[in-house]
Amino acid sequence: MMGMLEYDFMRVALVMAVLIGLTAPAVGTFIVQRRLSLLGDGVGHIALTGIGLGLLTGTSPVLGALVVAVLGAVAIEVLRARSRSGADVALALLFYGGLAGGVLLTDAEGGGGTSLQSYLFGSISSVTVDDLYVVAALAAVVLGVVALFGRELFLLCQDEEVARASGLPVRFLSALVAVTAAVTVVIAMRAIGLLLVSALMVVPVAAAQQLTRGFRATMLLAMAAGVLSAVAGLAGSFEYDLPPGPSIVLLALTLFVAAVLGGTLVRRARARAAAGRRIPAVRSGVDAEAEVLGG
Repeated sequence: MMGMLEYDFMRVALVMAVLIGLTAPAVGTFIVQRRLSLLGDGVGHIALTGIGLGLLTGTSPVLGALVVAVLGAVAIEVLRARSRSGADVALALLFYGGLAGGVLLTDAEGGGGTSLQSYLFGSISSVTVDDLYVVAALAAVVLGVVALFGRELFLLCQDEEVARASGLPVRFLSALVAVTAAVTVVIAMRAIGLLLVSALMVVPVAAAQQLTRGFRATMLLAMAAGVLSAVAGLAGSFEYDLPPGPSIVLLALTLFVAAVLGGTLVRRARARAAAGRRIPAVRSGVDAEAEVLGG
């Protein structure tokens, strides 16, 4: 761990890993609660078209991905709300359209698969200080949205009808969740890769749900698991010369398996404790009844 801090690019990568570890599970908590776990995948494929546009026009692929991903997220929410086909079909339509558009535009630019490789699977070691500034700004926006609208988004994710009856702007909040997810995908695509970023939005949340009950506790634990996965995965990739994106995701999956096992043990212990409390109560009731009958 200390060895990689001797290199400037690894220090930059470490800061980016922490930012991604915080933002992805924070947004993922709302996505999982709304049963839209594949939203990150859909937005990631849409972002490919933005990357292709950026490469084709000679502008920033990150900026192109951000614009197209945000527009695609809004389109997903509109289709989800108005289409009879439902959210899964809306995601699938933009999922495949974004993927095809990204490949065609990149091929027209002349880079082919090579240009997309670092965006599809991540290349955190190639991140520059300028990239870090952009990621930090976007991460601040994402965490700011979570802090400002967390209560409203929680109610929306719990029950959309109750949120509407309470006078909350449901369409705006739904679009806000989708747009925030799109920004998070763009934040993480250089480090984790567009094909893997959704895992860091979902897996730490699923792991936290095995050990916690409350919404806020789940989010905080998921963010801690996300940071641990990102930092440890980055350190492991540096130590053993592995690709960082898959290393981070596999470590998150390992934490999920550990959380499932730990959650099972915790629930069994609680059940035994509850049963232990019930037995003395039953016995005291029987003793009292016997005492009455004996009298």
